[in-house]
Amino acid sequence: MIRCLLWLALLLSGAAQAHQASEAYLVYRVDGTAVEQRLDIALRDLDRDLALDADGDGKLSWGEVRQRWPDVEALAAAGLRLTADGAACTLQDRPQPQLDQHSDGTHAVLISHWHCAAAVHELDIDYRLFASTDTAHRGLARLVGAAGEPLVLTPGAGPQRLSLESRGFGGFVVEGMAHIASGLDHVLFLVTLLLVAVWRREGKGWAPRASGRAALGETLKLVTAFTLAHSITLALAASGAIDPPAAVVESLIALTVLLAAIDNLRPFVPGPRWSMVGLFGLVHGVGFAGPLKDLGLRGSELVLPLLGFNLGVELGQLAVVALLLPLALALRSATVYRRWIVPGGSSAVAMLALVWLAERSLGLALIS
Repeated sequence: MIRCLLWLALLLSGAAQAHQASEAYLVYRVDGTAVEQRLDIALRDLDRDLALDADGDGKLSWGEVRQRWPDVEALAAAGLRLTADGAACTLQDRPQPQLDQHSDGTHAVLISHWHCAAAVHELDIDYRLFASTDTAHRGLARLVGAAGEPLVLTPGAGPQRLSLESRGFGGFVVEGMAHIASGLDHVLFLVTLLLVAVWRREGKGWAPRASGRAALGETLKLVTAFTLAHSITLALAASGAIDPPAAVVESLIALTVLLAAIDNLRPFVPGPRWSMVGLFGLVHGVGFAGPLKDLGLRGSELVLPLLGFNLGVELGQLAVVALLLPLALALRSATVYRRWIVPGGSSAVAMLALVWLAERSLGLALIS
């Protein structure tokens, strides 16, 4: 069973690198009949569809991207249709090649200007980017100066409206849930905690809790500590109040998963476990903030997206708890749980987290 768990973790890791969800960013500025559209597309997504890495060295140079810029433009044009108040607008210029850094890597930036027949009140975006190659891809769009909140665009879902009256709260709830689902390190951190939430410390090991009520109480403490902690740093990072290097944050997240798994195998963290979870949650919150931070929202325009995204994260966490906790409660006194499931699962998570830590801190590509 341990060997199966190890292989499962390694297979999952290749397809679910944390915080590498496929996202493009759309920013619109409207001035009467004129519309400026800025589209930022991750180079890793473009490389997957267009094979930009001409020399096959695993790195994209500016020359490689610039040489294929017409193909990048064509892909963007095919994947995005814009109308204003139901009428098509006329493209005034071609985007100049440029790049920009986001929290999830380097993006190609395509800035174009459009002329519409009348003063613009609403924009309809028919978004199809990467619809056939990445079902998890999403676009995040906002209208500068509008009271409406940003939209989460699902490829192939049909035209979506961006206007002064639009509200994107529900979309950000879904985005928060999707972020948890695609963040394997967050999920494994939570799973690792749940494995022994049904136990209590006894000497240098663990013993099953006498009642399900006690286990539920411990789970509530852990989830609450994690939620409060990551909500604080999520808000700070999304607003730009803190901005630590992404590589440092990713490395620290991997370290938190590793330490939690080791603590499952042999308890060593002093004090109540919820205090450790609260401290580690501060790190995870910064990692959650990427999609919101990259939209560049500030002040009051950040409030509803932040609340929606955070609610989605919590719903995703509760779904994991609802799936795993009943099983852990039922098996907490079983020999197979004590000898195989917890040691095997925790060992697999620890090994995977150690590989992540090496990859993120040293810039390696061991299992990606």
